[in-house]
Parts: sequence; structure tokens; C-alpha cells
Amino acid sequence: MLQPATLTFLRQLKRNNNRPWFEAHKDKYLEAKADFEAFVEQVITAYGQTDTSLAGLEVKDCVFRIYKDVRFSKDKTPYKSNFAAGFNKGGKRVHLPGYYLHIEPGGNHFCGGGIWMPAAPELKKIRQEIDYNLDEFLGIIREKQFRKLFGELNTESALSRPPQGYSADNPAVDFLKLRSFIVGSSFSDAEVASPKLLKLILQRFTAMKPLIDFLNRAMD
Repeated sequence: MLQPATLTFLRQLKRNNNRPWFEAHKDKYLEAKADFEAFVEQVITAYGQTDTSLAGLEVKDCVFRIYKDVRFSKDKTPYKSNFAAGFNKGGKRVHLPGYYLHIEPGGNHFCGGGIWMPAAPELKKIRQEIDYNLDEFLGIIREKQFRKLFGELNTESALSRPPQGYSADNPAVDFLKLRSFIVGSSFSDAEVASPKLLKLILQRFTAMKPLIDFLNRAMD
């Protein structure tokens, strides 16, 4: 579980997202950061037994910085109001299919998995894998527990027409139009502050694993 003080810090940061406040409360930030990193270590240790490709990860390979890059953003607040970590076999800086954890009070906690907007060569490989192995892919995303936890694949970035090389009557066309292959599941503030949090995350990561494995195989 995460300590209540960690969630309190994030709530206060959201209301006071400026450098003077952050510097005045740097000690609280460091305590919250250490708490989140300790939890990420628990996730790596526990889930690395299920997905052995993650077993060698270090916390620094997974945790994202709280400092924002505001150079190209209209929102100039300097800090993220969340703690987040990515888990894949190459670490957060390598764009491979994997898992994601996002802690942000106020109804914004979630974990997810898959790959977001892969580059054109990798996207082509994933589409080909789905086209060749549609029954396997459908078995993964229509599995009862998977559907209960995640619902449908995210379709926000989908093409309006079939991609080049595929016809509109292809049985897999709805999935071939996707440009990202991701799912997510939210948590309440109460769940994040409860001793059950690690168990809930491991449950969701385990349910996502067949999809992650399928995507990684496609990109290998």
C-alpha cells in the first residue's frame, strides 16, 4: 500500500503547483517519492515471478520524473500531480509493450498496459500478427476476466479507414485500424490507500500479460 501522506502530498501539489511551494515542501516530496519507489520495488519483485522479463528491472528503470517538460505545452505548471511508473523488459525509456501504473488522487488512479503509438515499422508488424492470428488475438481480448477488468481496447487514435494493404471486409479490420493497443483499469482513493493495492495491481497485470506477450512477439 501507499502511505496516506503520499496521497496528501499529491493533492497539495495539485493545488500549489509552483516552484516556491514545491521547494518549501521538498522534504515532503522526498518522503512521498521514497514511498512510491518502495512500492514500485514491491511490484517488480512480486510480478517478476510471473513475467520473468521484468525480474531484472531496477526502480530507476521504471519511475518517471515528477518534473514536467513545459517547452511545448500550454500548461506551464512545472510539476506533474501524479507518480507514475512503466514496466517493460527494456525499461521506461525503451518503447516496448509493457505495463503502466499511475497514482493521482481525485479519481485518476489507474494501471494499464499495451503499447501507445508504436512507430510505423512496429505498427505494421503488430497489424500483421493480428491479421495472421486473429483467433488467438480475439481469445485474449475477449477472455472473461480480461473483459471484466478492462472492457474494450482503447480506440481513441483509430483510423477512420483500413490501413494500406488491408480491405474493409477483413475480419480483423476494426483492430487493424488501431494505432495504439492499450487497455486500462482504474482504482479508487480507498483502494490505493489499502493493503490490497499490490494484490489488485498484480491481478490486473496478470490479466494483461497475454496481450503484452502477443504484442512483444509481434515486434520481436
